[in-house]
Amino acid sequence: MNNPSRDVLITGIGLVSSLGEGIGAHLDVLAKGPGLQPNIKTEGYEPYFVHGLPAIDWSRQIPKKGDLRQMETWQKLGTYSAGLALEDAGIPMDEAVRAEIDMIVAAGGGERDAAVDAMVMERARGSNDTEKVINDTLSSELRPTLFLAQLSNLLAGNISIVHKVTGSSRTFMGEEAAGISALYSAKARIASGQSEICLVGGAFSAERKDLILNFDLAGLLLKDEWRPVFARSGAHQGIAAGSVGAFLVLESPEHAERRAAKAYARLVSAVGDRGRRDPEKTATRFAALLPDVTAPMDEVVVLSGATGLGDLTRTERQVLAERLAGAPVRAYGTMLGHSFEAQMPAGVALAAGALARGMAIPAFDTGEERPCEAPPRQAVVTSLGHLHGEGVCLVEAIEGASR
Repeated sequence: MNNPSRDVLITGIGLVSSLGEGIGAHLDVLAKGPGLQPNIKTEGYEPYFVHGLPAIDWSRQIPKKGDLRQMETWQKLGTYSAGLALEDAGIPMDEAVRAEIDMIVAAGGGERDAAVDAMVMERARGSNDTEKVINDTLSSELRPTLFLAQLSNLLAGNISIVHKVTGSSRTFMGEEAAGISALYSAKARIASGQSEICLVGGAFSAERKDLILNFDLAGLLLKDEWRPVFARSGAHQGIAAGSVGAFLVLESPEHAERRAAKAYARLVSAVGDRGRRDPEKTATRFAALLPDVTAPMDEVVVLSGATGLGDLTRTERQVLAERLAGAPVRAYGTMLGHSFEAQMPAGVALAAGALARGMAIPAFDTGEERPCEAPPRQAVVTSLGHLHGEGVCLVEAIEGASR
């Protein structure tokens, strides 16, 4: 079959963040409207800000203790949210059924053992033979499984083992661009008939001091004073990282009909690009990705995955003001934090949930985001990566659909 215009439906959502777990819980929190405060952790991360996870009973989706023991937090988060998506889509724990599900994952590297890293640096500081110190320490102190945890495709492997999703599998790396590519690939495969049902998404664990150090050295982090994403500028700009697991079940209409599955929304398009981060060239590429929406502007919502980096966020807002003038814009990183590989899947999850509920998403920042009254019929989800990659998804309400 080769039908590039075949519809792609979103039939399951698994979302975990600092706001809770499940798409319903997230929408309930966001519906509270102006004055809502994000759940931010500062203790242990000063002067930076982290949108950390609440307490989670991992065993609800990862029942075997042996599986849990060998997973770092980002793998638990991804495996857990993937399980929520499959459960939400009404897919039974039947190996024959789940063997037909393809999987596309956006993943970063595994977590480091910070205690061993500190030990290496401490021992090397007083040695004239640092290479020997490093080798000796790593061979005696680092548990062997940590080397495996560095492999990005282990997240897909764990999802296959725990949830019996054993169709085709592929993993994309590359931070925000990975999440964009994962959705592009999943949508294209279903639209062309190469796949009937696909589990797609990503996960990011923000409570990692090794990553905080990396981002700090690159001068990327918001510090000292927390502000909403669109209010970050000058000395008060930067990323507030957020732990997020976001997975979606995408299906062809025919497959969804055969199993009587209800859809949240329709994924109309998922596109991406990348190039040199020159403001003018970035603006041109991003503008070219924006879709021609068919709904009136007061029935369109833009869910921006903006980072909070001043120049990049300003470029995005200028293009949106020109191309989608009149549509309310919501920077969902204000509430969830910035989740890199999971950023675009999380935005699409929120968009689909809001469209199915007929929910006009309140402003997260009343100083920078204007209110809206009409329930949206279409949602434009954006992601401009902090270093590279631009992506846009268009999500559309299905008449009569309600979840």
